[in-house]
Amino acid sequence: MPKQNRGEVWLVDLGMVAKVRPCLVISTPTHVEDRALVTVVTHTTSTRGSRFEIPIRTRFLETGVFDVQSLVTVSEAKFLRKLGNLQPEQLSVVEDAVRQWLGL
Repeated sequence: MPKQNRGEVWLVDLGMVAKVRPCLVISTPTHVEDRALVTVVTHTTSTRGSRFEIPIRTRFLETGVFDVQSLVTVSEAKFLRKLGNLQPEQLSVVEDAVRQWLGL
């Protein structure tokens, strides 16, 4: 399986409750000595109007939002297939929202 890179959107198996959904990789690639874990922001089509929901339009996602309150760290084994890449300016908007959510 190829490594997941920051800014890529993958279809990820988040388990029975959270189901399989698109997720944006926000962590850096791991090295051999690191745990095989990746932190992602989930994408949802069920919006609530929260300031932490970031709408990003791409050709490979349904209309919806990246919910930065839904940061998840999962095993690399849970990544099913790559859907596409966000543009640098799109990734920057999500990163800014993550920093706001975490108070960084």
